[in-house]
Amino acid sequence: MHSSDDYLTRFLALHPKLIDLKLDRIERLLTALSAPHQKLPPVIHVAGTNGKGSTVAFMRAILEAAGLSVHVYTSPHLVRFHERIRLGAPGGGRYVSERALADAFRRCEEANAGEAITIFEITTAAALLLFAEHPADVLLLEVGLGGRYDATNVIAQPRAAVVTPVSMDHAEFLGDTVTKIAAEKAGIFKRNVPAVIAKQEYDDALRVLEHHAEKIGAQPFVFGQHFAVQEENGRLVYQDEDGLLDLPLPKLQGRHQQVNAGTAIAALRRGGFANLPHAAFETGMKNVDWPARLQRITHGALHKLLPHDSEFWLDGGHNPDGGKALASFMAEREEAADRPLIMVVGMLGTKDSLHFLENFEGLAARVIAVTITGQAAARSAEDVCALARQAGLKAETAASVAEALARIGAEQHALAPRVLITGSLYLAGEVLGENNTPPE
Repeated sequence: MHSSDDYLTRFLALHPKLIDLKLDRIERLLTALSAPHQKLPPVIHVAGTNGKGSTVAFMRAILEAAGLSVHVYTSPHLVRFHERIRLGAPGGGRYVSERALADAFRRCEEANAGEAITIFEITTAAALLLFAEHPADVLLLEVGLGGRYDATNVIAQPRAAVVTPVSMDHAEFLGDTVTKIAAEKAGIFKRNVPAVIAKQEYDDALRVLEHHAEKIGAQPFVFGQHFAVQEENGRLVYQDEDGLLDLPLPKLQGRHQQVNAGTAIAALRRGGFANLPHAAFETGMKNVDWPARLQRITHGALHKLLPHDSEFWLDGGHNPDGGKALASFMAEREEAADRPLIMVVGMLGTKDSLHFLENFEGLAARVIAVTITGQAAARSAEDVCALARQAGLKAETAASVAEALARIGAEQHALAPRVLITGSLYLAGEVLGENNTPPE
């Protein structure tokens, strides 16, 4: 039997010569597979630029705390492809096994019969096949890119469609303005389906999302109008027309995660899960886990390279608004406990690195730039370094993350530093692998 990696390599050869976003290819393949997308448990569909994965993680934690079986589809993975497909089971789901994944890939390859198809489309078909064949109470389905023409947008009637904060990213595919990108995200809204719209940083994006929901006959449920969440006296208070929830602050760090938690609760309450016990929401806030999103690293091979008592943080943020949220959190940490912030940064050439880095001017003591390994689109360490200097930051390069951390560890520090590795989920995955702390 071929391994899942063997199939992934072969799938690359099927990629269309031109990248055209459409649903024809995956719809053809799903028909050949006997339409697994029509045999799924209830679906909550999630699009957006930032916060999609965290919102899904909150929903999963709450639903599993209520004793429900939850399928989850997310992307990209950090260390292994299997992380993208989580199969629900009583007592908590598990990542798909190698045997099950390879078998699903085999069946998709045979059904596709050599036709042109993107790797995301054929692997999404495999995921839907697995979800259809394993019973569960709900499927949390995260969009890969955009929304309207994303391979996940083959679900005719989800229980709810969610759009998290929209900002500039993937402009080469989705459009060069926030309004164009928002229009693509809004493509997951469906007639008579609740359209849950998270807090938006841009009024133009909010207007587009609301307009599209109303135009197609979706049921808008908008942050600040129909639901709200805020921190009060060290607690998280959520409120909508169905009442108030007084909850512990979420385990995930950062004020933006409080908004993601509120969006998750709104999606569940609009999506048919309003009657979950209060204890499930409480436990969900305490147990939620989403690696490489302001993850505090406290042990491991890379952690040992740093000076004693250092703070070590990992975050996959890679666009300007993600950088803004990350810098805000680091500024709060600085206010609570003074330490020099040293950033280790690697980024892709497709990302707006300059505006990402500008968020840290006056906050970071210095940047050590690295090249992400194994990624053809990676910016060179020298390019990242030059952009960091253009953003007003003191910057240097290192040959690897390990070299950067060892350099920090060999230096004398009046105060143990706060070290942040950021700039890409691909870099975050590399770090988790090297540190021997893979996602669970």
